[in-house]
Amino acid sequence: MKQFLEEIQKENIGIVKVNEPLSNHTTWKIGGPADVLIEPNSLDSLKHVMTLLNDFDIPWRVIGRGSNLLVSDGGIQGAVIKLGKGLDQLEIDDETIRVGGGYPLIKLATVISREGLAGLEFAGGIPGSVGGAVFMNAGAHGSDISNILKEALVLFPDGRLEWIQNEEMGFSYRTSRLQEEKGICVEAVFQLKKGEKSEIVKHMQANKDYRRESQPWKHPTCGSVFRNPLPNYAGQLIEEAGLKGFQIGGAQISTMHANFIVNIDNAKAEDVINLINHVKETIKTKHDVEIETEVEMIGRPKENE
Repeated sequence: MKQFLEEIQKENIGIVKVNEPLSNHTTWKIGGPADVLIEPNSLDSLKHVMTLLNDFDIPWRVIGRGSNLLVSDGGIQGAVIKLGKGLDQLEIDDETIRVGGGYPLIKLATVISREGLAGLEFAGGIPGSVGGAVFMNAGAHGSDISNILKEALVLFPDGRLEWIQNEEMGFSYRTSRLQEEKGICVEAVFQLKKGEKSEIVKHMQANKDYRRESQPWKHPTCGSVFRNPLPNYAGQLIEEAGLKGFQIGGAQISTMHANFIVNIDNAKAEDVINLINHVKETIKTKHDVEIETEVEMIGRPKENE
């Protein structure tokens, strides 16, 4: 790692932070330190970082805006690549938009609605980045990324940069092939449709208002924690099990929406994990239904645990 840091700090590749607490970079405000956090300032910089990581055999992972992510209290060994400025370009060409993986999804939905383009209204209020949304096939209100993505530019661990078409993405509920292949979505092309601007803005704003009124954003949270075990809904099962407001340490099942866990008092990742396990066991006992997490859990155990 020392030699890697010496090499990377010689380059103008963006922001490099050593032993950076990931609680500063997740919407849950939870997570131990990354050995090194890198925010590349361009696609070329990201490609160079990937080359160096491979050369020095350093483990890595990528994050966007840190939603839908639980980082362990022990942090992350190796490098964390954060996509943001430098990978947040936006081009609009008639009904087609081309956008960087680091662009905020909520901002994109707002900007596009004002352009009179329909198809992204469902994303109003979804935290996260474009790259993360493609990675997870993010969705809400009956639609998701798979319905609008035309193609994605993906950087693979071996340094290959390849355009992947929608039908090659392996999309399903909150899933894409990138989760298996560890590919980084650095750019996405979405195919939208022209519509009545006032109606599109109204629809998008209604989605944002619904999320604000029905979901808990007063305290740090990651978004929905559990996948819906269709035809059931995770939040409904948890509420029917009497778990709203149940708390372990600083983590609590939201009293507003039972599929959210909120950080109400400096929660640790361990608190959240214990709460998740309690929910799983309770739902299995009461409903005979197995529910799985939607949130991605990463990192190493905390020392002395």
